[in-house]
Amino acid sequence: MKTKTPENINQYGEHYSDDGLFSKISNTFKKAGLKVIYYALILYYVLKDEHTSLKHKGIILGALGYFILPVDLIPDFIPVAGYTDDLAALAACISTIKSNITPRIERQARMKLREWFGDVDEKEVDKYNDWE
Repeated sequence: MKTKTPENINQYGEHYSDDGLFSKISNTFKKAGLKVIYYALILYYVLKDEHTSLKHKGIILGALGYFILPVDLIPDFIPVAGYTDDLAALAACISTIKSNITPRIERQARMKLREWFGDVDEKEVDKYNDWE
């Protein structure tokens, strides 16, 4: 399986939209898992941050566009494996833009998780902050 890197994921940016992202999250939360959704939200809030460079915004758009796209390397309808490529793309993007992830952005992502899905295990979310 070809690993998604920031260099080859930019092509998916045309598939990004805020509505598409939120629709994908609401339709896939249980199947995709908390980590995928949290990473997508982190990237969304970094994308919206005025201090994020255009280069990083382009990389984020590609990763989120890939996540939104229903037909990708491993189709999302395949149980368990369907979101592994999405997670890999989001994680590769996060490793590139991690200097942009601030405590404020982490709080925004956590608040959105709680707003959408109720009680979220904070200890579980803490495990996913591997960019620190």
